[in-house]
Formats: sequence, structure tokens, C-alpha cells
Amino acid sequence: MKRIIALMLAVITGLFVFAGCSGQTAESSQASSQQSSQADASNGDWSYIENKGELVIGITYFEPMNYKDDNGELTGFETEFAQKVCEKMGVTPKFQKIDWDSKEVELNAKTIDCIWNGLTITDERQANMDISVPYMENKQVMVTKAENADKYKTAEGLSGATVVAEKKSAGEEVAQSDEFFKEANYVSVDSQAKALLEVKSGTADIAVIDYVMSIGTISSGSDYSDLKVVDGKDFAKEQYGIALRKDSTETLKKLNDAIQAVANDGELEKIAEKYSLQDLLLVKPQ
Repeated sequence: MKRIIALMLAVITGLFVFAGCSGQTAESSQASSQQSSQADASNGDWSYIENKGELVIGITYFEPMNYKDDNGELTGFETEFAQKVCEKMGVTPKFQKIDWDSKEVELNAKTIDCIWNGLTITDERQANMDISVPYMENKQVMVTKAENADKYKTAEGLSGATVVAEKKSAGEEVAQSDEFFKEANYVSVDSQAKALLEVKSGTADIAVIDYVMSIGTISSGSDYSDLKVVDGKDFAKEQYGIALRKDSTETLKKLNDAIQAVANDGELEKIAEKYSLQDLLLVKPQ
């Protein structure tokens, strides 16, 4: 009987020891997982990008930032700038056209690795994404048919006019919130290029677009030579940055370092001069 009791006690003791060990293992596993998650948050997804060997860049087409030339090749300030920066980072740029309205969804889903397409830096975007150093100034301007440019210099002149801007863009925010447009009728479109087309075709009276786009598209001999920026009506001065997924600490550092390196080489100013954007640059050689 004593032997049976001793055997039972030994079994029970063994079970407690095993349970203790199992609990310790589970706790260790959980701690290890937490440490791994913290490490991933600290490093961002640089290892993911580095292992692929490419940086997938979300863009929309608009001059002079990203557009197709006469040979159907992608070119533009942002295109050439990104190519130089990626060269410094040791990855290959892969440009992917996106719907601007869903840019953050695509970024977080890893359909793209960054948004590099005249992205205005805002407090909301900084809260939801990691954003590079600002590299260019911008503002919102009104574009209309040349013969109407003087008419739309006053808020009263906009009464009943149809105003278009890209959905979820800085231009849309201006058109919807600035008192100057309170008597106008606002309609959103899916791109800045579409906004200009609406004005050119006469289905809209005014497009609110990036100033840098007006530099690249409205000039003598262009398809939009009959359009004009309304003088003296500038809105929402802003700065451009490149957006990454939130907590991409290591990727962000590499990106910022590469941007500065391209500026130090003189390449950034050279590219900007090619597209008449040199006066808007914020990153200078050090």
C-alpha cells in the first residue's frame, strides 16, 4: 500500500513539474514572440524590401512628376529622382500605377512599398505613415480656360461655376473647405490629369491642382496651352514627402540618407532643373 501511495505521489509530482515546465515554455515563447514583434517594429520592413531587391513605388501619372514620353517610356521628376535614390539604397525601383483614393490601403497591404508621387505632408498622414524629409514645396492653384482667368479672381465670379479636383487630394480639401469656393459646385474626379481634361473639354470650369503640375502641363505648344493659372490665387502652401508604412524606422533612415546623398552629388538639382522645378527644392547639398 505504501508503495502504491509513493508511486502516486511521484506521478503527481511529475505532472506538476511538467506543467511548470510547459508554462515556462509558453511564457518564453510568448516573450520571444513579443521581442520579435518589437524588433520588426523597430526595423520596419527593410529586410522585406532588401530581400526582394526592389522598392515598389506607388504613382499616378501627371506631368512633370511621372508620365509617359512620346516613346511610351515612364519619365518625370519623381521617376528620375526615385531611380537615383534607389540606386543609393541598393534596390531596384518598380513603378506601379495606383488609385490615389486607395493609396494607404495599397501601402498597408504591401501592394506597394511607398507612395512617391507629389504626396502632401499632413498631420493625419504623419500619424498613419512614416514620411521622409520634405524635399519640395508646392501649393494649390486654379486652372481655367485662358479667357475666363480674370473672371474667376473673385469669389463672386465663382458663383455657380463647376470646380473639380482629385479625390482625397490637397486640391479637394481646398475646394471643399476654403471660403473662396463656397458659391461654386464641387465635383471630385479620380486624378489631376482628369481634372485638367474636364476643364479643357468644358465639362468643368476650374480645376484645383498642384502648382508643380501646372508647370509641367500648361505651356505654349502643349495640349493645354488654352488653359491658364488664375493669377494671385494660391492656396494651401505645402511640402512633398515620400510615405512608407508606419514604423518603418530603418527603411526611413535609409531613404532619408539616400535623398541627401543624391542632393550632395548635385543630381537632385540637375533633375529638378530639367523639369523647371529647381526653385521649389527643399533638400540642399551639405
